[in-house]
Amino acid sequence: MIMSNYTNLIDLNDMPSEWWLKVVRLASDIFDDPAKYSKVCEGKIMATLFYEPSTRTQMSFQAAMLRLGGTLIGFDNPATSSVAKGENLKDTTKIVSSYADIMVMRHPSEGAAKAAALTADCPIINAGDGSHLHPTQTLTDMLTLYREKGRLENLTIGLCGDLKNGRTVHSMCKALAGFKDIRFVFISTPELGMPQYIKDILMAHGCTFTENPSLEDAIGGLDMLYMTRVQKERFASEEQYNALKDVYCLDRKKLMKGRPDLIVLHPLPRVDEITMDVDDDPRAMFFKQAKYGMFVRMALIMTILENPKQSMPLLTGEIKSGMCCSNPNCITRKEAYLPRSFKGLGDLLECEYCDERILGR
Repeated sequence: MIMSNYTNLIDLNDMPSEWWLKVVRLASDIFDDPAKYSKVCEGKIMATLFYEPSTRTQMSFQAAMLRLGGTLIGFDNPATSSVAKGENLKDTTKIVSSYADIMVMRHPSEGAAKAAALTADCPIINAGDGSHLHPTQTLTDMLTLYREKGRLENLTIGLCGDLKNGRTVHSMCKALAGFKDIRFVFISTPELGMPQYIKDILMAHGCTFTENPSLEDAIGGLDMLYMTRVQKERFASEEQYNALKDVYCLDRKKLMKGRPDLIVLHPLPRVDEITMDVDDDPRAMFFKQAKYGMFVRMALIMTILENPKQSMPLLTGEIKSGMCCSNPNCITRKEAYLPRSFKGLGDLLECEYCDERILGR
């Protein structure tokens, strides 16, 4: 077992649901009285390392730390750092973490945040690792539900669009599976369907889910509709992307089939999956949702810095040096020094960085 000495947020499921609720409730309090918290991080430094483009996540983290009285270092373009010279992930994050009290990282490779946490000298927050996980977006979504629906249980959640590559929907499913009476409706094509490992997690928690290729047919039974864009950057070719990019689009006509108390969320950016005639409908919450993101990240930074040093397991499986993860976008395929750790699942093994499953041998 390989441990970390810091309170990292790599995957929400590393923390108990009581911890998530603490963060969400604190965020709600900050939203109601932000001035009360304006100096709690004075003297603290946050590093933001964004290896791929971001607007809302990066800026909301930066605004969160500044509103708490802290300061910032980092980069938003690896081409302007030593990464452009070939520096590996370990060296970059090891050095930067020695300058900061907390580090936020987005990276295009699955499992990158966990890989960084193996050697970092401060807590790590995963701001998105490839198409794998996005735990702080899920906290944002939970705060939106908490404020707008008044509960985090007994909900029918529709997830629409690119469910295969959507790290936001993967994190959401894993998190909400821990609450009572959550029902999921997966609205997607077979090519963009929810990964099997997420379905297995839902079944293990006793959550029900159905799959429906029609947004119009599904929308009337939902408490929340979560739209996602088809992510061009996750496709191997432009032809594959073009074949699927326009499959799902929420417009005013489809929205009229939803219930009056439906809320519509989207992690943004949108392309053409929500038409602009939806924006003025009171059920459209995606701009307000983005604003909630700053407050939940303020709460998260505060919560971690209250107890930054906490022994946490990172790798609990078996190190198999001669085995290679079959996911071409796994961080272990790019950073050869990383210990290759797998958990056993019967005849299958699961990579501890990206959750890819391979045949054991």
